[in-house]
Amino acid sequence: MEEQQARAWDEAATTYDLEADHGLADPSVRAAWTALLARHLPTAPSHVADLGCGTGSLTLLVAGLGHQVVGVDFSEQMLTRAKAKLKAHPDIGFVRGDAARPPLRDHSYDVVLSRHVLWALPDPAAAVDRWTRLLRPDGRLVLIEGRWSTGAGLAADDVVSMLRGAGRVPIVERLADPSYWGGPITDDRYVVVGSAARPDGE
Repeated sequence: MEEQQARAWDEAATTYDLEADHGLADPSVRAAWTALLARHLPTAPSHVADLGCGTGSLTLLVAGLGHQVVGVDFSEQMLTRAKAKLKAHPDIGFVRGDAARPPLRDHSYDVVLSRHVLWALPDPAAAVDRWTRLLRPDGRLVLIEGRWSTGAGLAADDVVSMLRGAGRVPIVERLADPSYWGGPITDDRYVVVGSAARPDGE
């Protein structure tokens, strides 16, 4: 099943970046995503795992903000395009693997970043638990998700519950601004940031 999905994404790679929020070719869309990442990532430099990185559009923005990034995706064609985008950043690495079970070392990252990945996984809660283990003690999850107008996706409350179950403190920011998407949207899109719980329980 995973190989079938990988082949499907390989085929999609050729046109994937045509969507405004995928390729980020429009300067205003790119600026909106850059500002979002700058707001929710720690002070650079930090170590970021971009899971389900696709063609590397967010990976490129994170690298441009001064962070060290590793991108993970199970589509070889997506990774080929991502590597081309990051050719000016030879220190940025990519790994072929399943975003649900990324082949990365535990306790090695300040941030786990994903966009529109969690909703498509067979067991999102298990993925959140796995992703949490990748983090250093003060690390955070930055999960960009949505509940699509088709009925698919994840409600923000569901993601919040998963993060709380993994011992994180979640904060939700809605992403209704058309600048992120290249035009108006009719569904619920958001980012949930899950930080480590403080010793006092806050």
